[in-house]
Amino acid sequence: MTIKSYDDFLVNQLRDPELAAEYLTAAAEDGSAELLLIALRNVAEAHGGLGVLAGIANLNRQSMYKILSPDGNPTLTTLFTLLGPLGLQLAFTSREREVV
Repeated sequence: MTIKSYDDFLVNQLRDPELAAEYLTAAAEDGSAELLLIALRNVAEAHGGLGVLAGIANLNRQSMYKILSPDGNPTLTTLFTLLGPLGLQLAFTSREREVV
C-alpha cells in the first residue's frame, strides 16, 4: 500500500479550479487574512509553484514569496493579477448581518 503525504494530496486536489475556489472560500470565511494568504500560497504551489506563478503574472519572484507569506499584504490589484493565471476570480456572496 502506498501512503501519500497530506501535502501531496492537497496539491493534487488544488489543481482543480473548482476545488481551489472552494478551498479559498472556506479560508476567507474564517476572516483571517493570514489564513487566506496561506491558502492562496497552497493553490499557487499546486499550479507549478510561486516562481512559475510569478513569471506568468509578471511579478518578481521574491515579491511573490513576500506577498503570499503569512505577513503579506497584497493589494487588490495584485490579488487580481494572481487569480487570473490560477483560473480563479473574486466573487461575493451575501450572508446574514448582525443586528446592530
